[in-house]
Amino acid sequence: MNKIACVGDRDSVRGFMAIGFDVFTADTVSEAEKTVKKLASSESGYPIIFVTEEFYNGMPKVIEAYSEKAIPAIISIPGKNGSMGTGEAAIKALTEKAIGADIALNT
Repeated sequence: MNKIACVGDRDSVRGFMAIGFDVFTADTVSEAEKTVKKLASSESGYPIIFVTEEFYNGMPKVIEAYSEKAIPAIISIPGKNGSMGTGEAAIKALTEKAIGADIALNT
């Protein structure tokens, strides 16, 4: 069975333990970056790694290094302070890349 990791500050990620995710806390971007690199290694067994937006936005080189690979999928999630729009922007960019146009509807 594949494992799912969640990296972020303690308050933002501790709830993910209740649904079976392996939770890794960090206090700084540097700590989060080291954890993501370790989890992304092929022997770790984490095909999906969720990272709070605050840390995700602070490690663009790491995110870029894994962006073209299918595994692991590194996905931003909102932290305790709410969404910063990172996840939505990433999905929009991937959609535009896949179909060649922005299909967002303004409501």
